[in-house]
Amino acid sequence: MQALILAGGEGTRLRPLTSTIPKPVAPLVGKPFVCYMLEWLRGHGIDDVILACGFMADGVREILGDDTGLGLTLRYVEEPRPLGTGGALKFAEKLLDEQFFMLNGDVLTDIDLSEQLRQHQRTQARATLALIEAEDPSAYGLVRRNPDHSVAEFVEKPGPEEIETSLINAGAYILEREVLDEMEPAGTNISVERDLFPALVGRGLFGYRASGYWLDIGTPSRYLQGTFDVLEGNVQTEIGRRLGEASLVLIHAATIEGKVIAPATVGPGSLVAEQAIVGGRAVLGSGVTVAAGAHVEASVVLDGATVGARSTIIDSILGPSVEIGEDCHIGSGVVLGEGVTIGADNVLAGGARIFPGVQLPAGAISF
Repeated sequence: MQALILAGGEGTRLRPLTSTIPKPVAPLVGKPFVCYMLEWLRGHGIDDVILACGFMADGVREILGDDTGLGLTLRYVEEPRPLGTGGALKFAEKLLDEQFFMLNGDVLTDIDLSEQLRQHQRTQARATLALIEAEDPSAYGLVRRNPDHSVAEFVEKPGPEEIETSLINAGAYILEREVLDEMEPAGTNISVERDLFPALVGRGLFGYRASGYWLDIGTPSRYLQGTFDVLEGNVQTEIGRRLGEASLVLIHAATIEGKVIAPATVGPGSLVAEQAIVGGRAVLGSGVTVAAGAHVEASVVLDGATVGARSTIIDSILGPSVEIGEDCHIGSGVVLGEGVTIGADNVLAGGARIFPGVQLPAGAISF
């Protein structure tokens, strides 16, 4: 079985994390995010994956390569310019089988694709959308179904009086290749959600009611939530399984002189100095230094970053090679891009975002 992953977005909502790191390979608990998707797909018998790239495509290929180690074939197509979800689909058309999965590339999930495929085949659908219940469906477009599971209607930005279902589009589709014949030619900017699927209502479009974990990780807060859910085993992943076997702490060839509190992972070559505390719900990449008396909690600190003595990092994301001086306090959703330097005695909070390479002198900011 084949899958097409749409991974061409710029990740603007995740900046500055994605200012220098392509969104599909942004690290999530020690591995490129898209690798979680590949593991999930392989677990459902998918062995041929096409990655539709756009922004920073060379960076994606450089990090992933062609051999995933998962026993599946990984191929790339690169759009010359953004063409929308439907445009990306048409651009990859020549590589597609008669029946294939199509997936949004920024969703962390463990929904049952095998059951979705069984329903697709049972109903002889032309297209089957995975649908998931949302706690606040008003933030999404609703999908109404008929009793036979065929899609009856799409409702964009529903008002309170229109919410009699909580099912939303989960970004996982099974398509028969022949539906592409109804689309505009390759090179046209098209949306499958706004153009293709509404045109298929009443003409072979079905909805599969999925269950399980589902999260769009496209914002810093959701990226952190996805991190915590992997650490705590709320979503089925290989890393989560290994964490469960290791009492929720994974330390990879790191030096631990202070304390690591579960759940947490610490990458190779990292140092947690005396009286420093890492965790709970913390991820340190490779070569990270947490100096004496520092505290990192509910945060992600990526490769090569340094946290100065007595500094605290709470509920924040530190990009690669960030340097935090002594006695700093970073919290409440702060995101620091690659190579940012924060001098001693700074306080950052309130979701502040600092873009790559910026240097703040000592005592420059105090929220």
